[in-house]
Amino acid sequence: MKLFAFLPFLAPLVSAAAISSAEKPITYDGYKVFRIDTHGRARGAVIEKMLQGLKAVQYNYDTDTNIEIAVAPEDLGKFERMRLDFEVLDEDLGASIRAEGGFHPGGEQRFASSLNQLRPGAFPDESWFRAYHSFNDHQQWLVDIQAGFPENSELIEVGKSFEGRIITALHLWGKDGKDAHKAVYWHGTVHAREWISTMVVEYNTYQIITNYLKNDTTITKVLDSYDFYILPVVNPDGFAHTQTGDRLWRKNRLKHPSSSCIGTDMNRNWPYKWETTGGSSTSPCSETFRGLSAGNTDEITALVKFSEKLAAKNGIKSYIDWHSFSQLILLPYGYSCNEHVPNYERQMELARGVASAIKQVRKTTFTPGETCPDLYKAVGGSTDWMQDVGKAEISWCIELHPSGGGANGFILPASQIEPAAKDLWAGMLYLLPTM
Repeated sequence: MKLFAFLPFLAPLVSAAAISSAEKPITYDGYKVFRIDTHGRARGAVIEKMLQGLKAVQYNYDTDTNIEIAVAPEDLGKFERMRLDFEVLDEDLGASIRAEGGFHPGGEQRFASSLNQLRPGAFPDESWFRAYHSFNDHQQWLVDIQAGFPENSELIEVGKSFEGRIITALHLWGKDGKDAHKAVYWHGTVHAREWISTMVVEYNTYQIITNYLKNDTTITKVLDSYDFYILPVVNPDGFAHTQTGDRLWRKNRLKHPSSSCIGTDMNRNWPYKWETTGGSSTSPCSETFRGLSAGNTDEITALVKFSEKLAAKNGIKSYIDWHSFSQLILLPYGYSCNEHVPNYERQMELARGVASAIKQVRKTTFTPGETCPDLYKAVGGSTDWMQDVGKAEISWCIELHPSGGGANGFILPASQIEPAAKDLWAGMLYLLPTM
């Protein structure tokens, strides 16, 4: 969920499944990543204004202590002449992207327009979590894992994206049959560049299914108590675009009638507190563009309808919107820094328990808090909608690894997928039986 700023220099790319021959993918070759010590909020605001003249990408808005920024090679001299207090985090962002794997600039992304076009293959194994994969491969993974658990699962086509890709939910249930219990509901890859969220959601899914098949006592009790609805990729167009056009793309790929800039921030488009001042942008070129109206994107329209059905059916026990990065467990609200959820103490108790369980694995620290003020103000977000409209008992955004931008940030090496996923699975092993 961490934001980039200073992006108007990036040429908008057409909304298509393949990169046009007239376009040039953005590779970030030669971009250098710096951490600037701001020495306080007031100085940070001054430094941000200084940086606005650079061809650069800023990683963070919480600038009380530092600003992390990737500077284009042609502006490195200008940046260094500013004589700021900085350290170098990454000598070449483009090289880090290539080392991560999964980015194929200018490539074509084929995708199935219907789940019926995909035939089940072998049941997946844990080698899946040692590399990043294309959107189409993720769809195939869902088909394969559902086929290996046919009596207790189904695939649901929630809707389609602007470019026609399927938004797929995997529904899991236990001994009482489907639709018998409250929902445990997960969204991944709302922001396209946050690849680790896809993999962590799928790892948790894999552990639930395989452990249920092994008659694991804890997981059997959990799946016999809740219906799980799992959507590893809710922004399929943006996700596909990060693999062929711009690894750091955040929004969906919706075209706007009055602007050449493409995309809406789906996590500013939910139809609740959408019109609240601050926490989103009315500019189509902004990374936090809220859309032309509340819930006007194809993806959010579909997700709202699906969420309303879950809320009306048996209710939503818990909702998690998986993001990266910062290692935070965030309760609502984003629209206000003064309001607290009605069951604040209970949700915080559970969040602290999850953080404690994660810490026991590799001493990794996750910090519980509230979206605002502990991260930043954000309106039109999913967790606010789930809390107040969907009436979820638990509504969280979990910001995954790493804790800061550093040499990784959104570009987390594939070698870190399994460690990150195992950390969060430990957290879920606490939450799911306890909530």
